[in-house]
Order: sequence, then C-alpha cells, then structure tokens
Amino acid sequence: MAEYPDLNYCPQCGAPLEDRQAYGRLRRYCPACERVIFRDPKAAAGVLVVQDGRVLLVRRGMGPGQGRWSIPAGFIEYDEDPAVTACRECLEETGLEVTLTGLVDVIPGEGLPGEASFLIVYQGRVTGGQLCAADDAAQAAFFPLNDLPPLAFAATRRALAAYRDQATGGSG
Repeated sequence: MAEYPDLNYCPQCGAPLEDRQAYGRLRRYCPACERVIFRDPKAAAGVLVVQDGRVLLVRRGMGPGQGRWSIPAGFIEYDEDPAVTACRECLEETGLEVTLTGLVDVIPGEGLPGEASFLIVYQGRVTGGQLCAADDAAQAAFFPLNDLPPLAFAATRRALAAYRDQATGGSG
C-alpha cells in the first residue's frame, strides 16, 4: 500500500498528534480530543465503453500518467453516487453521454501519488454527445481492443482484462 506523509496535527483541534495502538494497528491519535485519526480511502469511478470491438480511451493531459491512455475516470465527490461520477467523468473528458450497463470490477490502487485507493469500473454504452477531448484529457479516441496505445495505469489493464473475461464467459 501507499506511503503517506505523516499527519502531524489534529484536523479537529490543531493539537500535535501522537502514535497509539488502536483497532489493531498503530494510528495517529490526538491526546487533546482523545480522537483516533483514520485515513479514509479516496475512491474513483470510471466507465469502460466498447463499441464495435473498439474501446474508448483518453490520453491524460496531466499527471499521474501524463501522455498515456486510460479509461475515462475520476474521483468520486463526497456526496456523489459512483455511477454518477463515471457518467460525469466520461462526459467531461470525452464529450460523450453514456448509460451504464453493468459493473466490470472494483480495482485496488497501486499506492502511487495522486492515485485513488480503489477504482470502480462500470461498463457503458454511448447514448449521445460528440467525441471531443476536454477537461484533463488531451485526446479521446476509440482503439481496437487488440491494438491499444501505451496505458497509464495497471487499473486500466485490469479493467480491460476483466471485460474480456466477462465477454468470453471466463474462457480468456
């Protein structure tokens, strides 16, 4: 898992934090608030759109993975349904409206800086819009499943493998 910078001050009261055993592991603790500080995971959601044997990918315009390709995806807002996030990110990054048709996989992050703790990947189909890269995507395009550009994340490779496995009924 990821190495995170130390939390040194309580987010509630600002007092210096200490380390203390709590709930089976060493955690940051505020002696002033008597509060255990939990690090919450950051979740992302994305959509895998396959149309006529071609998959929709975006070329990342910024890090992590700048210049490489991934499925349209982004961080889930604290008050947002992950399915809404997947559709919103696809529209923002590609100009395409999608309807979700199923769940492909839930994939743990690799612990890289700026990466989500886990990615929820839905399958979807295009229902409207015009293909046009925007937001943090430098390009958006469909690629043959057997001829992909350099991919930015292991999560994208895992999502594509899970899709292929589902599409072939688990026969590879």
